[in-house]
Amino acid sequence: MARLTRAEAQERNRAKVLAAARAEFAERGFREAKIDVIAERAELTRGAVYSNWPGKRALYFAVLAEDAENLPLPEHPEYGMTPREALGAFARAWVARLPLVNDREAARLGLDLMPEVLASEQTSRPFAQLTRLTASLLGLALEHLDPQAGRLVRVAEAAMTMLHGASQLAAAAPGFGEPFNVVTACESFARLPLTDVWPAQPPIVSPVRDVDEPWNPPPALDLLSRRPIRTGKGVVAILGLHRLSAAEEMIRAASPTDEVTIAFVTAEPAELLALGRLVIAEFRAGLYQALPGPAWPRVQIVADSGAFAAAAGVASAVDGTEVALRVRNGRIVRRSEGFGACHAVC
Repeated sequence: MARLTRAEAQERNRAKVLAAARAEFAERGFREAKIDVIAERAELTRGAVYSNWPGKRALYFAVLAEDAENLPLPEHPEYGMTPREALGAFARAWVARLPLVNDREAARLGLDLMPEVLASEQTSRPFAQLTRLTASLLGLALEHLDPQAGRLVRVAEAAMTMLHGASQLAAAAPGFGEPFNVVTACESFARLPLTDVWPAQPPIVSPVRDVDEPWNPPPALDLLSRRPIRTGKGVVAILGLHRLSAAEEMIRAASPTDEVTIAFVTAEPAELLALGRLVIAEFRAGLYQALPGPAWPRVQIVADSGAFAAAAGVASAVDGTEVALRVRNGRIVRRSEGFGACHAVC
């Protein structure tokens, strides 16, 4: 039998810990689960667990993210072709994943997500920005279906509010409520006369510098398409998890021919990148089943542990980072840093 390389052994151990942690969290819930027991289940040492995750919450987010990313999706989804239909399809996909009244294990696994998100600003503020990002992306997709409707991000926010509330009730009280009523309510949001105006430019726009710098980003996976990203041309943003609202500025200001890439970064990658992956994966599952590919937002999203940011010349990525680049023929030709950089570089 061939000897495993160090990288292969690390990956095998990581998979064993995730499987053991998922079983422990599902049986006991996050609060009662113990790292020592997870290590014993995985037939590894406590140190082997902590070599990959700084603590139990980071491991919990990683388990939920992996489950969401591996969720099987229908081969032939029934798309919505109007904002109302798409909201209904998105809502049906969302509520279909909620735990049933007799599915206590699934309910227990996700029951502690929001309490852990709310436990500190370190998690709640990134979660708020991630949720705002997904609402922006859903709104942009709805606008593509009806270009005359104006901005539909507020409509998307209303639907996301309804669906997150349904998730929390399903986790706390499986079987409560009628899922089809949630779908009908989300469909009705398409007709709500919500005030939703997008400014011509943000109140602060950072200066732009013309540069000539190399652009050699590492291979990365687009969290929306699940395909390798394309990085040879277009605009790229390195955004900390507190600055994700700037993504909409770049997407709206970019040229129709631009590739738009958003790499989100954080000062706490071991914990918060998994939270970001979880939020995007759950959103992607709904998007995949609600809208045809051409209506999807024109953006690639990368969860970056630092290598992508380093290629962009960002030596120390923190949660407030906003750096935007224009790339042409594999070179960085424009650069902007600070608030409004995403709009400015476009």
